[in-house]
Amino acid sequence: MANANVPRGLMPYRHFDGSMWNGSANVYYVPASYATALYIGDPVDIISSSNDANGVPAVKQATSGSPVVGIMVGIVDAGEPIITVTRDLPIYRPASVAQYILVADDPLLQFMVQDDASAQGTYTPNLWSQKNANYSLGTGSTITGYSGAQLVASSVATTNTLDLKILRPLQQADNTISNVLNGSPNAKWLVKLNNYRFTNQTAGV
Repeated sequence: MANANVPRGLMPYRHFDGSMWNGSANVYYVPASYATALYIGDPVDIISSSNDANGVPAVKQATSGSPVVGIMVGIVDAGEPIITVTRDLPIYRPASVAQYILVADDPLLQFMVQDDASAQGTYTPNLWSQKNANYSLGTGSTITGYSGAQLVASSVATTNTLDLKILRPLQQADNTISNVLNGSPNAKWLVKLNNYRFTNQTAGV
């Protein structure tokens, strides 16, 4: 059975102690001057000197190779946090709209991400665990509200400056392990952020 091609960016899955993610997140601000839409599953990072009037940090879409403060998981609408729990609740932050968003920024989170089915490079998928890889942002969907970010299969290497640490393939029915080991495209993986702003000794912004 082939893996479904359903990119959703980086989705919080569980903590390193094995407990499942419970939806916890922190509020960040996206100013109207930021002209790029943000989608559920997008990696985000701090915008320098752009906090709101109350000091809530402002964020933007993070790019591959740059620090990441966390992953967007929802929005704040009229003071109410909204996190997508079904595919029937599309929510995202449109371009050039002032918006508060919810970001999963716990450094002990593992994320689920799909690979992009590009050339596998040096390592076959059964040897990807504990390697590193970059992500590509792709194009988010205004229909589902989900990010188009994916793990770049051709980038898998031991290089310590890559965006993600691949922990293992996702163990569930729609991600058949035999397919993963045989190199089936669009496999789902558990990863952690390698370039996490709150644990690295990065300069202030």
